[in-house]
Amino acid sequence: RKEKLDKSTNQYCKFDSVTLTLFTSSLYLAALLASLVASIVTRKLGRKLSMLLGGLLFCTGAIINGFAKNVAMLIIGRILLGFGVGFANQSVPLYLSEMAPYKYRGALNIGFQLSITIGILVANVLNYFFAKITPWGWRLSLGGAVIPALIISIGSLVLPDTPNSLIERGLHEQAITKLRQVRGVSDVEEEFKDLVAASEASKKVEHPWRNLLQRKYRPHLTIAIAIPFFQQLTGINVIMFYAPVLVLFICIYVSA
Repeated sequence: RKEKLDKSTNQYCKFDSVTLTLFTSSLYLAALLASLVASIVTRKLGRKLSMLLGGLLFCTGAIINGFAKNVAMLIIGRILLGFGVGFANQSVPLYLSEMAPYKYRGALNIGFQLSITIGILVANVLNYFFAKITPWGWRLSLGGAVIPALIISIGSLVLPDTPNSLIERGLHEQAITKLRQVRGVSDVEEEFKDLVAASEASKKVEHPWRNLLQRKYRPHLTIAIAIPFFQQLTGINVIMFYAPVLVLFICIYVSA
């Protein structure tokens, strides 16, 4: 049920709670499903292709949302955005870890999360100004996501594939060439041998999912599950996505 609001009313949050919840949660559900497929694509076909797919899916979803004519188009756009998030969250951190030198690896991975946080801040600042553009400012808010999506897509075409990915696919000659380019030195034999040994060891592991349930791995598995679980329980995503609704209700209550 769409609420009846006059033209002076804020153009956001005009839909009932069920529609608004579906719009918000569809992205996370799609990201969850996509991550299952993305892990296979990232491993079998390379990090670059996974990043490219994520960027293209995100770009398509942003375009659909920007030109949406109804709620169904908005939901479809959000689902595609979720697919893009699933692929990007799999491939980008892995790409950074594999390309970075050991001493900079932690900093670059923190930079990934920092960039997301900065992006959220920039998006909220822009949305503040877009909200003043009536009645199509919301299209700029949703469609503006195409800009970072294009950056990811173009970047995935320009950036080289990781030596680890090339080794996993049996392209050892290309891997050692890329390793020399990335490290900037010709003597990479020791690191190359370590990467090959790690790749071969991982291929020899039988029933990896079953092994995770073994008693000796339970503390590691528990921590790996508990950290993101309790991170979500902080409610940051609820606050982030429903902030316009909360602020609107607070303003109405204060006015009353």
